[in-house]
Amino acid sequence: MHDGGNLVASGQLKIFFGYAAGVGKTYAMLEAAHHAKREGIDVVVGYVEPHARPETLALLDGLEVLPTMETDYRGIKLREFDLVGALDRHPQLILVDELAHSNVPGCRHIKRYQDVEELLQAGINVYTTVNVQHLESLNDLVSSITGVVVNERIPDYVFDRASQVELVDIEPSDLEKRLKEGKIYRAQQAKRALQNFFTTENLAALREIAMRRTADQLNRSAVSKGKEKSAKAGEHILICLSSAPSNAKVIRAAARMSEAFHSGFTALFVQTPETKELSGENIKRLRSNLRLAEQLGAQIATVYGTDPAEQIAEYARVSGVTKIVMGRMNHKQNPILRKKSLADRLIEQTDLDVYIIPDRQPIYKRPMQKVRRSKERFSIRDLGTTLLCLLLATALGFGFYQAGFSESNIITVYILGVLLTAVSTNGHLYGAASSLISVAAFNFFFTEPRFSFQATDPSYPVTFLIMLTSSIIASSLASRVKTQASMAAEKSYYTELLLESSQKLQTVRTEWDCLRLTAEQLSRLFDRPVLYALSSPETELSFRIEPADEQALVAGLSTEDIGVAKWVQKNNKHAGATTNTLPDSKWLFLSVRGTRGPMGIVGIPISGYPVPDAFEKNLMIAILGECGLSQERIRVESEQTWGMDRSQE
Repeated sequence: MHDGGNLVASGQLKIFFGYAAGVGKTYAMLEAAHHAKREGIDVVVGYVEPHARPETLALLDGLEVLPTMETDYRGIKLREFDLVGALDRHPQLILVDELAHSNVPGCRHIKRYQDVEELLQAGINVYTTVNVQHLESLNDLVSSITGVVVNERIPDYVFDRASQVELVDIEPSDLEKRLKEGKIYRAQQAKRALQNFFTTENLAALREIAMRRTADQLNRSAVSKGKEKSAKAGEHILICLSSAPSNAKVIRAAARMSEAFHSGFTALFVQTPETKELSGENIKRLRSNLRLAEQLGAQIATVYGTDPAEQIAEYARVSGVTKIVMGRMNHKQNPILRKKSLADRLIEQTDLDVYIIPDRQPIYKRPMQKVRRSKERFSIRDLGTTLLCLLLATALGFGFYQAGFSESNIITVYILGVLLTAVSTNGHLYGAASSLISVAAFNFFFTEPRFSFQATDPSYPVTFLIMLTSSIIASSLASRVKTQASMAAEKSYYTELLLESSQKLQTVRTEWDCLRLTAEQLSRLFDRPVLYALSSPETELSFRIEPADEQALVAGLSTEDIGVAKWVQKNNKHAGATTNTLPDSKWLFLSVRGTRGPMGIVGIPISGYPVPDAFEKNLMIAILGECGLSQERIRVESEQTWGMDRSQE
């Protein structure tokens, strides 16, 4: 869940919205600022892009302009919006141009829209500008029209929460004229723009999209009260998270459908043995797609299983899903063992509408191939187990042979040995090898002529084939059952941890005990030390750690780390490593939230430890939520007791 979902902004946001650069957004914003100043409002200019447009720059006269923050980036001096200076100045209204801008490394936030969110939370009204191509859900649509992929984007929830959106609009022909006159870009840059992005067809299409998106935003207030009921009783859209390059396009398409239908929107991640071992570019894409789904308002859900189609179909049935949106399969397939696509299997297993989003990405290799190679590692222990099972099966086979039992009984013994091998070893390699060796051993020891690999009976080849097939199937099923049992045990452990946390939190009597217990559970979950501190307006943060013998980590907290924790306390949001706020920190700090603000701060080290996956992160947020509720209960009981004591005096 994105942090913006818990933002309670006291400031008002007005967006000057356009369909392309040069339509006059900054000019309109500065004119509105002068009008506000004439009405007695305290207005300052936080940042305005230094356009080479005399008419726009002239409007800065008469307005207070805050100094920018100068940052050294790769030997170049860059000027950025000074968020700290703006918060210290604390005007009634501030102008911050280019909402979708990416801040240079070293700034508090990665994106400028996060700066604006903090200004709003501080009670400062903001005027800002943005173009239609910078909206996250429209990125694929715009790139398909213009052929240009825009890298600087904002989540749609930022745009939709604006109290006002003013569409700054001019005719495409007038915009092209301004471009040719050099009022937007320099001559050479303008020439390239007219040949690529700024064609008449592109501008007309972008203008239509901008108008439609503005109308949608204006209509949101009229349907906002009924939207929640509609989402529950009407449509519910599901997409599946994956590491595929096309998954981001699927997420954006589903988000637009959700907006159009005013429906629920769920992003489901199916945790399989293969996805558990993702690494490199695949895990980066998966995490990026997860963040994108969160930003676009999806509810994140995780299920465990070995067959994605079955897990998705079952989740859709129990969750009331009405539509599934997915991308066209675009990975290399085995030409011999060609299987039905995931979409075909879902259509067979459900009666839901399944929407396939075209994928023109280059063909890529499935990450599963790399995963399986990495899991099939040679092990002396597994080799010994395989040989022992074969020896025992052969010895038992000799016993059956001497007792006069039929060959079918001996075959059954070898299949039993293959099953034991598959259950007792890791991966499929040893079970498959055991199947082949079992057939060879049966042929060598128990078929005529014995102690040779010849077979005189013409029925033996069929016997060997059936035995080999049965052994391989039995080995595969045993391995799958073992994997499912392992995943079920892991899920059971997580569920038990959450229930245990909830039960224990009901028995504690102090807020510090709530935080200590929560830190203890998180330490068990992530197998690392966890910091915790009580959040109170009257006192400074005082960190403790679980387990208690890791006190050196508390003493080693840097000034920057303490600063991140204080920011989390002030803003009641998450920050630090793996987030878009102060990401250079080695710690991830999270707010323990109550209905009246932050109740505590929890810190988890990320540097040197595995990054929590999606399911672990959701579980962590759930445990922190339980802790916040328990702390609030204790605080309310304490206030009531204090009030009763005062009344008795």
